[in-house]
Amino acid sequence: MPYTLPDLRYQKKAIEPKAMLANLRKDIEIKKSVGIWYFAPGGGRFHDRYVKPRSIRERLEMAAGLAKYGITGIEAHYPAEINEGNAHLYTRLAKEAGIRVVGIPFSHFFDKAFEFGSLSNPNPKVRDLAIERAIGGLKLVKKMRAQAAISWPGIDGYRYLHGKPFMKMWDLFEGSLAEAMDEVPGVMVAIEPKGYEPAPNNIYRTTAEGILAAQRIERRLKNPINRKLLAQGHTLVGLNPEIGHVKMSFEILPAAYSLVCLEGRLAHTHWNSQPDGNFDQDNNVGVVNMQESEALFYSLWAIGYREWFGIDINPENMPVAKAVAINTAALDKIKERVARLPHEQIIECHMHPEKNRGRLEQILIANW
Repeated sequence: MPYTLPDLRYQKKAIEPKAMLANLRKDIEIKKSVGIWYFAPGGGRFHDRYVKPRSIRERLEMAAGLAKYGITGIEAHYPAEINEGNAHLYTRLAKEAGIRVVGIPFSHFFDKAFEFGSLSNPNPKVRDLAIERAIGGLKLVKKMRAQAAISWPGIDGYRYLHGKPFMKMWDLFEGSLAEAMDEVPGVMVAIEPKGYEPAPNNIYRTTAEGILAAQRIERRLKNPINRKLLAQGHTLVGLNPEIGHVKMSFEILPAAYSLVCLEGRLAHTHWNSQPDGNFDQDNNVGVVNMQESEALFYSLWAIGYREWFGIDINPENMPVAKAVAINTAALDKIKERVARLPHEQIIECHMHPEKNRGRLEQILIANW
């Protein structure tokens, strides 16, 4: 089977409350994926690693055992974790355990070569290396029939403000990504914004900045295949918002994700938990700020979200299988809680607040 571009146009249709209610009356499938990078977490800036390193083959053997928790997707960085030499191991995982590759992030942040940025690096040789990696990742998305490539520009950004050529920084990054996408047309890329870390200030700090970047990158695409898809209303540059990253920038989860859906750009989602601000913690889903996670799930259900729920955690203090069991149970529990809410009454409270003073509070308290 060939790669099929995800059709995100449905997301724009849930503006009217009637459409939201129609979606809430249907079931929502929680398609759960995991990231192979946290199967053997490394050390941090201030401490050594707590678990022994494991090869990709060993990690995939661990992944096979996660099918019992409802895991059907896996994500891996190109070329650090998935590449042309080991893709067959992921194909075997799909055949034997029913867990297929759904997201391929670019390895654009760890290597020494990217000390001063990847796709936005002012050095054209380094930028060419980053473009080459993006092209390789896009080709592998196509080969593995994944959902999308993921661009987390964690090392692209800035430290100091005075005299920073911000417009040139954005221009270089977006032109480089557009160049790679035109080389491998018809494949979706999802940008993952973040406020900071590892760059002191990441290039796209907020959800809105990610959306604006997506719009600009699409305007730069030249390949006839890409232009045709855009003319048909398809999305080629989407977003992959992560709960932790959104909360680091003090954004409101359901509002931020809904803004992405208004544009028809919610290509993928990453789930964990995080307090406002603070460093990137990657806590287990729902453990911190459960109410807002629940409100986010509610919004996605009302929108009719059909894409993946990627579990993006850092289980450095517990076995990865136990962590995945906790997170899948959390997602199922959130769905169960949202399902029993009186949706018609809740939307009525929002649409006619003057007639429902205090009613929403009563409903929420009654359903704790």
